[in-house]
This record gives sequence, C-alpha cells and structure tokens, in this order.
Amino acid sequence: MTAAAFNGLAALLLALAAIAGLCVGSARLPWTVVVGVLTAKLVPGAASLAGNVTAADQVIVWLVRLPRIVVGATVGAGLATAGVVMQGLFRNPLAEPGLLGVGPGAVLGGVIVFVTGWAARSAVALPMAATTSSLLVLAAVYAIAASHGITRLTHLLLVGIAAGSLCTAVSSLLISANAVAWQSAQEIVFWTMGGLDARTWVHVWVSAPFVAVGIAVVVWKARDLDLLALGDERAASLGVEVEASKALLIVTAALLTGASVAVAGLLAFVGLVVPNGVRLVVGPRHRTLCPAAALAGAAFVVSCDLIARTAHPPVEIRLGIITGLVGSPMLIAMLARRLRVRGGG
Repeated sequence: MTAAAFNGLAALLLALAAIAGLCVGSARLPWTVVVGVLTAKLVPGAASLAGNVTAADQVIVWLVRLPRIVVGATVGAGLATAGVVMQGLFRNPLAEPGLLGVGPGAVLGGVIVFVTGWAARSAVALPMAATTSSLLVLAAVYAIAASHGITRLTHLLLVGIAAGSLCTAVSSLLISANAVAWQSAQEIVFWTMGGLDARTWVHVWVSAPFVAVGIAVVVWKARDLDLLALGDERAASLGVEVEASKALLIVTAALLTGASVAVAGLLAFVGLVVPNGVRLVVGPRHRTLCPAAALAGAAFVVSCDLIARTAHPPVEIRLGIITGLVGSPMLIAMLARRLRVRGGG
C-alpha cells in the first residue's frame, strides 16, 4: 500500500470515528442534527439552515462531544509522532515517548496541582503544570546526560529511566500522603489512567498548538532522522549537525508527549504500537512515516475513546485501559510477524 492510500484510509477511519462519536452517547443524536449544529457553528450566516436543532443539541455536539474528539485526535497524533521520533533516534522499535521520563514528569506536575487544589481553581492549571513539569524533567535529564557537549543516547536513556522512576515514586508518595482526601485521590488516579471526559475547547487550545508545531518540526527534520539512523558519524559526514538535531528532536518529542499527557493522562501503547504498525505499511522514510503515523494515531485514539464511552453504558471505561487492551495484542501480533519473517529468512 502506498503512503497516499494509507493516509486516505486513516483519514477515512478518523472521520467515521468522529462522526460516530458525535452521534453516539448517553443521548443519541441523528446525523442530521449533528450536521445542522456543525453547519450553524461553522458556516457564517447559516444558522437558519440548522433545521430543528435545539439549544440542548448544540451544547451536546459543540461543547461536549466535539472538543473531546478534537482533543483525542490531537493527543493521538502527538503521541504517535513522538513515538516515531524516539524510535528513530534510538534506532529501536521498542522505544516509546515516555522513555526519557517525560511522561512520569508530566504526571508529577498533574499530581502536584491536584494535591494543592490548583486544578479545581483553573481549567488550564493541570495541562500547563503537566507540560511545564515534563519539560523541566527533560532539561534535568539532558543536563545530567550531556558530557563535554556530546549527548550519548545510552546515557540519555539510562538517566531518563532513572528520572521517570523518581517522578513516579514522588507522585505515588504525594497520592499516598493525600489519601485522606478521597475525592482528590480518586481524581488523580482516574487522570493517570487516561481519559477524555469533561474536555472542553480550553483543552484544545492548550494542547493543539504545541502538537501542531511539534509535528511540523519533525516533518522538517525528517531527513536528519533518516540519516541519524545510520549512526552519528555517518550522519555528520552527510551534513547533519548531530548534537543540534538530536537536541531539537528530543525536545520536540518531549513537548509532544507533555502536551498530550497534560490533557489526556497516560495512554498506553499509542506511541509504541502506532509507529511500528505504520512503518510496516509505508516504510521507514520519516518524511512519509511522520504524517501517516500522526493520522493513524489520531484515528486510533478517537476510535478507542468511542469504545470507552459505549462499551459498558452508563459507566465510562478509562481510555488508557482501552488503548492498553487494544494496543498490547497489536504489539504482540507485530512482534510475532517479525519473528516469523526472520525465521523464514
């Protein structure tokens, strides 16, 4: 399958999942009502064409379901692109966005605002704290791992794993110490399990710009990623500013991960499974792999969120559970396929 065909298929799946997400829920809406609301909101002067659309319909579609879908697509695209970067830099298909401690760092920032009560005072406190915390952890990891202006990926990996473990331990300590406040502890646990409930347009504006800029940077640096996969010395001989490119790509991956975790919590396997699956179809060239992975990641998360909302009504399953249940068999199947191919060769 060509990259264009794959992108078209992923875009179609994303569109179908989004339409289903707008129509299905605790209150089922006909597609004509959904179209009427979107027409009234997006087309200037078209409010009269909306038909029999009530104020409640507009609230459900425009203020409840659509922001949730947009956030889901943004998070999926961000995590999948971050996974592409990490796997390309580390030349390891098992690398994933949280490898450098960025994910646990974002969780620590979120836990802090929950424990201190800031999350209840402002809708932007949680995503901003999580993003800031993830970048601070990355800065610390990079400062520790760098030696004489050279950053070895193995050192970065080891320091990142240690930093992630430390952030997880501190987060657990704060949750344990705050266990007497049951409601806060429950909110923290639910957020760390991942979910898109109660997401608004504020969460879209907080995360989408970071993810859009991050994806643009990765596409811009796609050639450098291709050459870095050959090794630092070979990449340098072909004109790549190795240290500058690695630093920019690592910061970009951290920004994509932090912005995604900030608004959706931890979503397992998105940044691991999606890039590997897409690479099997479109190939390893990052200029085609990055956009394809972003589209597939968006479709994957929006589809999983639809399952999370509808699988066990009226209870909503946490999105992180669904991505884990769907992603882990996919990863096992891909690994088994690779083993069969190598065994047959």
